[in-house]
Amino acid sequence: MEVNITSLSNPLIKSIKSLHKKRDRWKQKKFFVEGVRAVEEAIKSDAKIDSILYTESLFDTFGGQELFKLIDKREYRLFKITEKILKTISDTENPQGIIAVIEFNLVNLEDIFIEQGNFIIILDRIQDPGNLGTIIRTADAFGSNGIVLTSGCVDVFNPKTIRATMGSLFHLPISYEDNIKDVITKFKESGIKIIATSLDAEHFCYDVDLLQDFALIIGNEASGVSKEVIELSDYKIKIPIEKRTESLNAAIASGVIMYETYRQRKTFKS
Repeated sequence: MEVNITSLSNPLIKSIKSLHKKRDRWKQKKFFVEGVRAVEEAIKSDAKIDSILYTESLFDTFGGQELFKLIDKREYRLFKITEKILKTISDTENPQGIIAVIEFNLVNLEDIFIEQGNFIIILDRIQDPGNLGTIIRTADAFGSNGIVLTSGCVDVFNPKTIRATMGSLFHLPISYEDNIKDVITKFKESGIKIIATSLDAEHFCYDVDLLQDFALIIGNEASGVSKEVIELSDYKIKIPIEKRTESLNAAIASGVIMYETYRQRKTFKS
């Protein structure tokens, strides 16, 4: 049943507004997405949607009417709000007339594993929300079966990260683990090789067999993969670039290696 909300002091509105802060997101175990494409992706991916709020401007947005028909077929908690309220709770300058509150969709580490052909991304202190979102989107595009975030990484439910994933957040299982060393130990016990990116590596990304089960570690934007983690890795690899360029952005570098994985698996795997 649809409910109208016209007051900024409404408890639901206050609750959603608080989701701009990491502390409150993790306390409520909820985050929000906004815009036609993001909400549609959440619905089609069967995300656990707590509530959907919309304004009249949705129907003037490209794809808005079709999205509302999709929403109307399901039994969501639906709220019609004013443009003023939407601008207050939105994280974008030009909201598209719709926002959805969604429950956290994190999984246990073991839930990421598949029987054969594991290609998992482990993130070591990635700080930039845009980089994190882009890495998730790229991992989705090139066939990774999961993402592991470790201590020191930016919040995956940060609104900027959510936007950068372009819906891929709903496609890939994501796990949060405090201790990256423990993660590596569990992976090795499961027969999954650990590959770290390092500027000091002797081998390029195309020199390593990426058909095997492995986890790729992507390091901090400024300092790269930590020394302790590199020492625990089975392989160190780097990307060939011109000498005049010192390094690549973390999201770009990870994308190059993920594409090489995709290329090898499409070319050589029977």
